[in-house]
Amino acid sequence: MTDTLTIVFALYPRVTHLDFTGPHQVLCRLPGAVTHLASVDGGALTFDGVTFGDLERLADIAACDVLCVPGGFGTMDAMGDARFMGEIRRLAEGARYVTSVCTGSLILGAAGLLKGRRAACHWAWRNQLALFGAIPDGGRVVRDGNVFTGGGVTAGIDFALTLAAEIAGNGFAQGLQLSLEYAPAPPFDAGRPETAPPEVLARVRAMLDATGATRREAVEAAALAM
Repeated sequence: MTDTLTIVFALYPRVTHLDFTGPHQVLCRLPGAVTHLASVDGGALTFDGVTFGDLERLADIAACDVLCVPGGFGTMDAMGDARFMGEIRRLAEGARYVTSVCTGSLILGAAGLLKGRRAACHWAWRNQLALFGAIPDGGRVVRDGNVFTGGGVTAGIDFALTLAAEIAGNGFAQGLQLSLEYAPAPPFDAGRPETAPPEVLARVRAMLDATGATRREAVEAAALAM
């Protein structure tokens, strides 16, 4: 293990910011951590009304120890961006850990990095992983070799603590959890389709299904292009 731990968060338009800001808050505290927020063109990106500036260019990062790909509504466009996908493949090739949060695993799949591997994803899109030869797994955090994937959005914090334990040990990760006071106690038991009230699940499914066909077409196109 080198003294420096280089962590890259690969960003793109319409990414979900909690997918990477949650893990970033955890992983930036690892010993020797140097984090990079980077996109294809660098500069600034705005998502959900929040602007992240001074992003690096992915092409300017020679290599990394940890590659993290978040998800979001821009996932499908990102999969169709040859420059972005090329950088994902290049950085993943030399990374010690290849990781994702939410639908970021679809990007890993489209890059050919999940064939035969178990992987997590947001519950609404998890089954689409199979189109890339991956094995969809309903776990909140799933590890298969050096690939760590988190489920939907908030699972990114759980994923990051799991990876922190892998890198720095359980005691260090537990200290991080305590320092961040990460002790989830949600007001509703509605965070998974299995526990959400039927009427809530139906409403959310209807909302997601409004873009479902377009998303599946994009995933199928990316799978055919592999």
